[in-house]
Amino acid sequence: MRGDVLGLERRRRWRDEDKVRIVASVGVGGVTVTQLAHHHEVTRQQIYSWRHELKKKGLWPLSSGVAFLPVDISDLREPPEAQAAIPMAPSMVEVRLRNGRSLHFDGKMDAAILAGLIQVVETA
Repeated sequence: MRGDVLGLERRRRWRDEDKVRIVASVGVGGVTVTQLAHHHEVTRQQIYSWRHELKKKGLWPLSSGVAFLPVDISDLREPPEAQAAIPMAPSMVEVRLRNGRSLHFDGKMDAAILAGLIQVVETA
């Protein structure tokens, strides 16, 4: 059996900066991994491999991209007189945990109790 060489191998070298830019654009404006891979002429698996490689190098966040930021809304609250006039329904909050579970609770829950509950659910 004889093998013929049809041409030069097309192997591109991607810089880490380009990989980060490409991987970060997944989901932006509804772009799927498949669309992105097609646009850059790579396989879907290549994009997933880049993300894994970037995580190992510390160039990509290990979390799913979710960040919690402190928010102070005390200045936005209405004066007590206005609050008394409008009956407020309890605000429900949902927290999605790394293990795929989620907690639903009243927004007035004590922060220390919530932190303990999250710890218990994550280790369960």
